[in-house]
Amino acid sequence: MTELPPRIEPPAPPKPDAPVGRRERKKAQTRKALADAALRLFLERGYEQVGVKEIADAADVSVTTLFKHFAGKEALVFDQDDDIEAALVAAVRDRAPGQSVLQALRAYVLLTEEHAAHHDFSAFSRLVTETPALREYAQRMWMRHETALARAIADAVGAPEDDITCAALAHFALASRTLTEQHPVPRRATEEIFALLERGWEAVRPRS
Repeated sequence: MTELPPRIEPPAPPKPDAPVGRRERKKAQTRKALADAALRLFLERGYEQVGVKEIADAADVSVTTLFKHFAGKEALVFDQDDDIEAALVAAVRDRAPGQSVLQALRAYVLLTEEHAAHHDFSAFSRLVTETPALREYAQRMWMRHETALARAIADAVGAPEDDITCAALAHFALASRTLTEQHPVPRRATEEIFALLERGWEAVRPRS
Protein backbone atom coordinates (compact mmCIF):
# COMPACT_ATOMS: atom_id res chain seq x y z
CA MET A 1 0.00 0.00 0.00
CA THR A 2 1.33 3.43 -0.93
CA GLU A 3 2.48 5.47 2.05
CA LEU A 4 0.66 8.79 2.03
CA PRO A 5 2.86 11.88 1.72
CA PRO A 6 1.95 15.09 3.54
CA ARG A 7 -0.16 17.59 1.63
CA ILE A 8 1.07 21.08 0.93
CA GLU A 9 -1.29 23.15 3.02
CA PRO A 10 -0.67 26.57 4.55
CA PRO A 11 -0.36 26.47 8.33
CA ALA A 12 -3.74 27.20 9.85
CA PRO A 13 -4.46 29.46 12.82
CA PRO A 14 -4.88 27.77 16.20
CA LYS A 15 -8.37 26.46 16.77
CA PRO A 16 -10.20 27.07 20.04
CA ASP A 17 -10.18 24.24 22.56
CA ALA A 18 -13.92 23.70 22.31
CA PRO A 19 -15.43 20.28 22.94
CA VAL A 20 -16.13 18.36 19.75
CA GLY A 21 -19.30 16.30 19.61
CA ARG A 22 -19.57 12.73 18.39
CA ARG A 23 -21.27 13.80 15.16
CA GLU A 24 -18.52 16.30 14.33
CA ARG A 25 -15.84 13.70 15.07
CA LYS A 26 -17.56 11.21 12.79
CA LYS A 27 -17.79 13.75 9.97
CA ALA A 28 -14.12 14.64 10.35
CA GLN A 29 -13.14 10.96 10.32
CA THR A 30 -15.19 10.30 7.18
CA ARG A 31 -13.72 13.32 5.44
CA LYS A 32 -10.18 12.24 6.31
CA ALA A 33 -10.83 8.65 5.21
CA LEU A 34 -12.08 9.88 1.83
CA ALA A 35 -9.17 12.27 1.33
CA ASP A 36 -6.62 9.61 2.33
CA ALA A 37 -8.21 6.99 0.08
CA ALA A 38 -8.27 9.40 -2.85
CA LEU A 39 -4.64 10.42 -2.45
CA ARG A 40 -3.49 6.82 -2.09
CA LEU A 41 -5.33 5.72 -5.24
CA PHE A 42 -4.16 8.76 -7.21
CA LEU A 43 -0.54 8.07 -6.31
CA GLU A 44 -0.83 4.38 -7.11
CA ARG A 45 -2.69 4.62 -10.41
CA GLY A 46 -2.81 8.24 -11.53
CA TYR A 47 -5.50 10.85 -11.09
CA GLU A 48 -7.29 10.26 -14.39
CA GLN A 49 -7.48 6.50 -13.85
CA VAL A 50 -9.45 6.68 -10.58
CA GLY A 51 -13.19 7.30 -10.32
CA VAL A 52 -15.19 8.66 -7.41
CA LYS A 53 -16.95 5.32 -6.87
CA GLU A 54 -13.62 3.61 -6.33
CA ILE A 55 -12.66 6.25 -3.80
CA ALA A 56 -15.97 5.90 -1.97
CA ASP A 57 -15.61 2.11 -1.93
CA ALA A 58 -12.07 2.37 -0.57
CA ALA A 59 -13.32 4.59 2.26
CA ASP A 60 -16.32 2.29 2.81
CA VAL A 61 -18.93 4.99 2.17
CA SER A 62 -21.44 5.73 -0.58
CA VAL A 63 -20.84 8.08 -3.50
CA THR A 64 -23.64 10.25 -2.08
CA THR A 65 -21.70 10.56 1.18
CA LEU A 66 -18.55 11.46 -0.73
CA PHE A 67 -20.30 14.36 -2.43
CA LYS A 68 -21.69 15.56 0.90
CA HIS A 69 -18.09 16.17 1.97
CA PHE A 70 -16.42 17.16 -1.31
CA ALA A 71 -17.71 19.09 -4.31
CA GLY A 72 -15.72 17.04 -6.80
CA LYS A 73 -12.75 14.78 -7.40
CA GLU A 74 -10.17 17.58 -7.37
CA ALA A 75 -11.36 18.78 -3.96
CA LEU A 76 -10.41 15.43 -2.44
CA VAL A 77 -6.74 16.31 -2.89
CA PHE A 78 -7.09 19.71 -1.19
CA ASP A 79 -9.18 18.87 1.84
CA GLN A 80 -8.19 21.85 4.03
CA ASP A 81 -9.63 24.62 1.88
CA ASP A 82 -11.58 26.21 4.76
CA ASP A 83 -8.43 26.35 6.88
CA ILE A 84 -6.63 28.33 4.18
CA GLU A 85 -9.24 31.09 4.23
CA ALA A 86 -9.28 31.19 8.03
CA ALA A 87 -5.48 31.45 8.10
CA LEU A 88 -5.39 34.27 5.55
CA VAL A 89 -7.98 36.28 7.45
CA ALA A 90 -6.20 35.62 10.76
CA ALA A 91 -2.87 36.76 9.27
CA VAL A 92 -4.42 40.19 8.70
CA ARG A 93 -6.72 40.38 11.70
CA ASP A 94 -4.22 39.07 14.29
CA ARG A 95 -1.06 40.73 12.95
CA ALA A 96 1.50 42.02 15.43
CA PRO A 97 1.23 45.58 16.74
CA GLY A 98 2.93 47.95 14.33
CA GLN A 99 2.94 45.40 11.50
CA SER A 100 1.23 46.59 8.32
CA VAL A 101 -1.32 44.50 6.44
CA LEU A 102 1.12 44.04 3.57
CA GLN A 103 3.91 42.96 5.93
CA ALA A 104 1.56 40.47 7.57
CA LEU A 105 0.56 38.96 4.22
CA ARG A 106 4.19 38.78 3.10
CA ALA A 107 5.13 37.00 6.33
CA TYR A 108 2.30 34.55 5.91
CA VAL A 109 3.13 33.70 2.29
CA LEU A 110 6.78 33.18 3.26
CA LEU A 111 5.65 30.96 6.14
CA THR A 112 3.71 28.73 3.75
CA GLU A 113 6.81 28.38 1.59
CA GLU A 114 8.97 27.47 4.60
CA HIS A 115 6.31 24.99 5.69
CA ALA A 116 6.55 23.26 2.32
CA ALA A 117 10.36 23.36 2.22
CA HIS A 118 10.75 21.59 5.57
CA HIS A 119 8.58 18.58 4.72
CA ASP A 120 8.79 15.86 2.11
CA PHE A 121 6.17 17.07 -0.31
CA SER A 122 7.80 15.70 -3.46
CA ALA A 123 5.19 13.00 -4.20
CA PHE A 124 2.26 15.30 -3.56
CA SER A 125 3.83 18.15 -5.52
CA ARG A 126 4.54 15.88 -8.47
CA LEU A 127 0.94 14.64 -8.49
CA VAL A 128 -0.38 18.21 -8.60
CA THR A 129 2.09 19.68 -11.08
CA GLU A 130 1.80 16.73 -13.49
CA THR A 131 -2.02 16.72 -13.44
CA PRO A 132 -3.51 19.73 -15.29
CA ALA A 133 -6.88 19.43 -13.53
CA LEU A 134 -5.24 19.52 -10.10
CA ARG A 135 -2.83 22.28 -11.02
CA GLU A 136 -5.66 24.49 -12.26
CA TYR A 137 -7.83 23.63 -9.25
CA ALA A 138 -5.02 24.57 -6.85
CA GLN A 139 -4.72 27.99 -8.48
CA ARG A 140 -8.48 28.56 -8.41
CA MET A 141 -8.67 27.37 -4.81
CA TRP A 142 -6.15 29.93 -3.62
CA MET A 143 -7.81 32.78 -5.52
CA ARG A 144 -11.25 31.75 -4.25
CA HIS A 145 -10.39 33.40 -0.93
CA GLU A 146 -9.91 36.80 -2.56
CA THR A 147 -13.22 38.26 -1.37
CA ALA A 148 -12.76 37.15 2.25
CA LEU A 149 -9.22 38.51 2.32
CA ALA A 150 -10.27 41.82 0.75
CA ARG A 151 -12.93 42.24 3.44
CA ALA A 152 -10.42 41.45 6.18
CA ILE A 153 -8.03 44.04 4.77
CA ALA A 154 -10.79 46.65 4.51
CA ASP A 155 -11.82 45.99 8.11
CA ALA A 156 -8.21 46.25 9.26
CA VAL A 157 -7.64 49.65 7.68
CA GLY A 158 -11.11 51.06 8.27
CA ALA A 159 -12.07 51.17 4.60
CA PRO A 160 -15.47 50.38 3.07
CA GLU A 161 -16.07 46.66 2.51
CA ASP A 162 -16.04 47.13 -1.28
CA ASP A 163 -12.93 49.33 -1.37
CA ILE A 164 -11.15 48.71 -4.69
CA THR A 165 -7.64 49.21 -3.31
CA CYS A 166 -8.21 46.54 -0.65
CA ALA A 167 -9.58 44.22 -3.33
CA ALA A 168 -6.52 44.88 -5.49
CA LEU A 169 -4.10 44.14 -2.65
CA ALA A 170 -5.92 40.88 -1.84
CA HIS A 171 -5.85 39.87 -5.51
CA PHE A 172 -2.15 40.52 -6.08
CA ALA A 173 -1.07 39.06 -2.74
CA LEU A 174 -2.87 35.81 -3.54
CA ALA A 175 -1.72 35.77 -7.16
CA SER A 176 1.89 35.92 -5.94
CA ARG A 177 1.61 32.23 -5.04
CA THR A 178 0.95 31.25 -8.64
CA LEU A 179 3.93 33.27 -9.83
CA THR A 180 6.41 31.92 -7.28
CA GLU A 181 5.49 28.22 -7.30
CA GLN A 182 7.62 27.45 -10.38
CA HIS A 183 10.37 29.94 -9.60
CA PRO A 184 13.79 28.40 -8.83
CA VAL A 185 14.06 30.51 -5.65
CA PRO A 186 10.47 30.99 -4.38
CA ARG A 187 11.47 33.04 -1.34
CA ARG A 188 13.41 35.57 -3.40
CA ALA A 189 10.53 35.82 -5.88
CA THR A 190 8.08 36.43 -3.04
CA GLU A 191 10.28 39.13 -1.54
CA GLU A 192 10.52 40.88 -4.91
CA ILE A 193 6.76 40.73 -5.53
CA PHE A 194 5.90 42.14 -2.12
CA ALA A 195 8.57 44.80 -2.46
CA LEU A 196 6.83 45.86 -5.67
CA LEU A 197 3.46 45.92 -3.92
CA GLU A 198 4.91 47.99 -1.09
CA ARG A 199 6.68 50.56 -3.26
CA GLY A 200 4.17 50.62 -6.08
CA TRP A 201 4.63 50.42 -9.81
CA GLU A 202 6.99 53.40 -9.79
CA ALA A 203 9.65 51.02 -8.49
CA VAL A 204 9.97 49.27 -11.85
CA ARG A 205 9.73 52.27 -14.19
CA PRO A 206 12.88 53.02 -16.21
CA ARG A 207 15.17 55.45 -14.49
CA SER A 208 16.28 58.50 -16.46
